[in-house]
Amino acid sequence: MPQTVVEKIAQSHMAEGPSRPLRAGDFLSIRPHRVMTHDNTSAVMSKFKGIGAKKIHDPKQLVFALDHDIQNQDESNQKKYRAIEAFAKEHGVDFYPAGSGIGHQIMVERGYVVPGSFVVASDSHSNMYGALGAIGTPIVRTDAAAVWATGEFWWQIPRSIEVRLEGKLPEGATGKDVIITLCGLYNHDEVLNAAIEFTGPGVASLSMDARLSISNMTTEWGPLVGWFPVDEVTIAYLRGVHQRLKAQGIERFTEADLESWTKNSPHPDAHAAYAAKITLDLAQVTPHVSGPDTVQVMQSLAEMERKKVAIHKAYLVSCVNSRLEDLDAAARVLKGKKVAQSVQFYLGAASKWVQEEAERRGTWQTLMDAGARPLPAGCGPCIGLGVGLLEKGEVGISATNRNFKGRMGSRDAQCYLASPEVVAASAVAGYIRGPHEFADRHPERRYTELAANRGGSVEKVEILKGFPARVKGRLVFMPQDNINTDAIYGKDYTYRDDMTKEMMAKVVMENYDPQFGARTSAGDVIVGGFNFGTGSSREQAVTCLKAKGIPLVIAASFSQTYLRNAYNNGFLCVEVPELVKRLREQFAKEIAAKEKTIIPGDEIDIDFTSSAITWQGEKFAFPPLGSVPQSLVIAEGVENLVAKRLGLNS
Repeated sequence: MPQTVVEKIAQSHMAEGPSRPLRAGDFLSIRPHRVMTHDNTSAVMSKFKGIGAKKIHDPKQLVFALDHDIQNQDESNQKKYRAIEAFAKEHGVDFYPAGSGIGHQIMVERGYVVPGSFVVASDSHSNMYGALGAIGTPIVRTDAAAVWATGEFWWQIPRSIEVRLEGKLPEGATGKDVIITLCGLYNHDEVLNAAIEFTGPGVASLSMDARLSISNMTTEWGPLVGWFPVDEVTIAYLRGVHQRLKAQGIERFTEADLESWTKNSPHPDAHAAYAAKITLDLAQVTPHVSGPDTVQVMQSLAEMERKKVAIHKAYLVSCVNSRLEDLDAAARVLKGKKVAQSVQFYLGAASKWVQEEAERRGTWQTLMDAGARPLPAGCGPCIGLGVGLLEKGEVGISATNRNFKGRMGSRDAQCYLASPEVVAASAVAGYIRGPHEFADRHPERRYTELAANRGGSVEKVEILKGFPARVKGRLVFMPQDNINTDAIYGKDYTYRDDMTKEMMAKVVMENYDPQFGARTSAGDVIVGGFNFGTGSSREQAVTCLKAKGIPLVIAASFSQTYLRNAYNNGFLCVEVPELVKRLREQFAKEIAAKEKTIIPGDEIDIDFTSSAITWQGEKFAFPPLGSVPQSLVIAEGVENLVAKRLGLNS
């Protein structure tokens, strides 16, 4: 069966899973090439020790990079940093202290990410690794602890969407403009939790820094993976990495590896099954601005210039746009100019090496001469930490990746995103503008949903001892999309330590439907809409349903964080969009009347041996739940499963 590149790379890193070729929806256990943690290493350490683990399974898998709160000199933070460094030294883990740079940049420039590898990090912008032909995807802290202890974590293969790039960017347009355009054009969850494969002749015209920016910010767009093919640009970048590291006596890959990637790079099979296809003509892309306060709204730079939006702060920081190409571009705009007196312009390189190279070229001095305020190489205002945050009533223009309200400071401030050139030009002008005149063009939306024919017959699933072969229960339909974790389990209870299981059961869905607790019973089966469990990462939004006696949740789709928290706590979640569509047809009147919880009184039957759901005589298929998800449910969560495999709770 033909496979997408994500399915093929996952197959090559599979430790446990289906014996047939992998396909979208499959659960498997992955042995990743690398796993990176940053300041949250301390939290992973706690989980690791809580499991009872004493030894790192494979220290070479791990990379620690302190990058988030590096401006914080409080003793409590410094104590945490010292503990992380000591743990790394004890276990032989590669460690990068504060000031080395942002973890994702370290991963690519220090040779930890290579074509065809599967690389994860406990940070959402792990998508960036896809620029080098790898699968880069985020994991949660519990998953990271599992990798430390066993070398593995579980994953469900997402659907793949092809994004075909045609043409070539016009002068003045950048990789940042490409991803801003994609976020603005396709802003109705078309790519949510998918794997993006960038293809087409336009890829060759994009520099590596442009690809890194695009892959990085696919996170904000919604996908779990943003993969680029390996070509001459990729190999040239990797050769530079290899030579720099070799000069330091480090060899993470060889000339033979480079030759192999050149001749036999990872690629999808012909006729691989994609869920959708997007086509973007790069020649139509012009500088655009995201926001304010969301990446889902974009405006052309020409349109923004007509509005003359005054700014107070400008930022050239973060893992999306603070590499050499970005700094050079900003320096060309600022050479011989001064930042406006009304504007504070903050500058931070993606890594120490990037800053040193920019200093050697004279780029850094040009930026300093223009009035930039330097920050240490690492995260900072882009995540609301350190100096330079937006204050109440202020407006900022930033070359970062995320501009959610309150992200970079006060919730009463506004933030726009743009390319380094636009940020630099705006810092000089005092309002949002570009360095040149640009056409007011809007790229065409070209999106096609595809019927992915996976082929094959009904698959018989072997049921492990302790896992139910089938579940039957009363149907409870919650038709809304984007039911968030606060709706499932309110914030008023999240941080209370006195909540018993009985108390949790009474307040389930209280913020969604106050009558839910009284109307539902143990054994009921919830069916939700799309993106169920979005919002915060609180685990109680899972454990409260277990406390209520709900055996599983069926939804059209799940928030990836919710899905991971569910299985990590041994709770079943099954995606069946066709069932949800059918229920919406059946209960259209009730939905129109804004009924939040629809309980028709009939039963739904979930058969795990045939991966089929039966409701009112109709059958609906779902991805098979093999040994990997079954084991998580039987053990009642990943921590128990890891402990069992380590022989700690036998």
